[in-house]
Amino acid sequence: MTEPSLTIPPDEVADLQKKFSEIKHSINNALAVMMALSEMSQRRPDYAEKLATTVLAKAPQIVTSLQEFTQVLNEKASPKPEA
Repeated sequence: MTEPSLTIPPDEVADLQKKFSEIKHSINNALAVMMALSEMSQRRPDYAEKLATTVLAKAPQIVTSLQEFTQVLNEKASPKPEA
């Protein structure tokens, strides 16, 4: 019995790398905003509500982006039956 092939074409690897880079950038941006709001809310408690609102909006977006990337990666990396 032959093992299934796990080869991912170079153009698809490049696409995955680009998507991963975009996700990292988005996560870094979201975390930077959350950190800034956290610091501001320590000095000015009226920022706490804005921080909570931002976290509640951004956290699910981050999770969704990671789940979508994982799904695409799993589809590309799953064994393909040999013809």
